[in-house]
Amino acid sequence: MKVNAQSLRKGNVVEMDGKLYVVLSAESFHPGKGTPTTQVDMRRISDGVKVSERWKTTEQVERAFLDERPYTYLYQDEEGYTFMNKENYEQVVVPKDVIGDMAVYLQEEMEVQLSLFDGVPVSIELPARVILEIVDTEPTVKGQTASSSYKPAMLSNGVRTMVPPHVATGTRIVVMTEDGSYVERARD
Repeated sequence: MKVNAQSLRKGNVVEMDGKLYVVLSAESFHPGKGTPTTQVDMRRISDGVKVSERWKTTEQVERAFLDERPYTYLYQDEEGYTFMNKENYEQVVVPKDVIGDMAVYLQEEMEVQLSLFDGVPVSIELPARVILEIVDTEPTVKGQTASSSYKPAMLSNGVRTMVPPHVATGTRIVVMTEDGSYVERARD
């Protein structure tokens, strides 16, 4: 299926020269003068080689047809990460290099979108937001305004992020899985 280069997102799989590539990042540039372009960093699925491509935003790119289904995360071991298909209870082991830096956001029983090509997992899409607990942050300073000052905080998954001054240790917050940024306090 052909799609515009500017519609490519992280986790999409494209086909070039008979090989499959998973998109690691895609960024569109719109200069004041000249043609808008999309810079795409990809990893070749067959051997893991990273490739960078630049296309005009209107250029057509072949998107691979994948079997995309919801799977539930079960556990991690030395082989990789194990997920279960909710319809037929079939389990799939996803290698560590497919999940990459998104592994820190995986939580037991989390539902993800897993893309398979001929039964082989090629990419994963996590929920946009997850709830995590702050395990360490600086204490609140009285009189500090919440306008635009943020303080560093360590989350329960080991990721560091910036939070507003009113947020204390032990607070559960909502975090974006794409970049680890603070969204809001969790409502629970």
